[in-house]
Amino acid sequence: MTEDRKSTSAPAHAHPLLIKALLEEGVTRAPGQEIVYADRTRRSYLDLRERVGRLASGLRRLGVRPGNTIGVMDWDTPRYLECFFAVPMMGAVLHTINVRLSPEQILYTINHAEDDVLLVNREFLPVLEDVWPRITAGKTLVLLDDTGSASTTALPVAAEYEALLAGSDPEYVFPDLDENARATTFYTTGTTGFPKGVFFSHRQLVLHTLAVRAALAGDGHGRFNPGDVYMPITPMFHVHAWGVPYVATALGVKQVYPGRYAPELLLDLLRREKVTFSHCVPTILSMLLDGAARRAWVSSRWRR
Repeated sequence: MTEDRKSTSAPAHAHPLLIKALLEEGVTRAPGQEIVYADRTRRSYLDLRERVGRLASGLRRLGVRPGNTIGVMDWDTPRYLECFFAVPMMGAVLHTINVRLSPEQILYTINHAEDDVLLVNREFLPVLEDVWPRITAGKTLVLLDDTGSASTTALPVAAEYEALLAGSDPEYVFPDLDENARATTFYTTGTTGFPKGVFFSHRQLVLHTLAVRAALAGDGHGRFNPGDVYMPITPMFHVHAWGVPYVATALGVKQVYPGRYAPELLLDLLRREKVTFSHCVPTILSMLLDGAARRAWVSSRWRR
């Protein structure tokens, strides 16, 4: 009896709670499932895993090491989803920059988070150009571009995102990290003073994913299951789009990313891609309902 009790003193689990397990679950469950970017691209979960590896390899080539912070300024795109995984999985910290903040607040959060690399959508270059002289020196810039045209910015862009991935190794070996290591950071808008920073660990994000997944499973209104089609209409910089992209990926569901929100585009995607599950704030919902009324269209599948 004494020996048996001693044998139970070992840790209750052999594997840390890491974000990479959420990606692997989705890829294993549904390797051919689609991830759609508006009317631009259609890729599979296998493609997602490959691109996550390429992104990590590319960031490594740019000098990123564990503990570095990577800031992202983008709309809701598959690129952002790739960053949700690649950055924390390689031991770095993902800073989801709130592009709705004022330029002064964006400047504050970039400097306060001590971002080492900034991934910036071309549309936000004017904001960054305005505050660049006051940003702490030493930032590496990666351009996120949907236009295919040459960059005209005077900022020191080190690489373009797709070119970076194309020239990088997809077989990045992601380490087993301490589950309590920092994975992401973002900033609240706050009611007084400057925005306030918040950190999340791998363990916290995995537990949140598991809890949301369990809470939303089952039948009825507001449920989220493997047969659903997911499209976020909450910015991915806002508390990781409420953490649902992690849940969606682990479930292996079809995911649809609209990019910049535009009523007609969102309505077209809801109908064309047969979206069933979204989340948004009342102002966005009102905008969509107004658009639906103008077009005399009501979604029969979008039920939550």
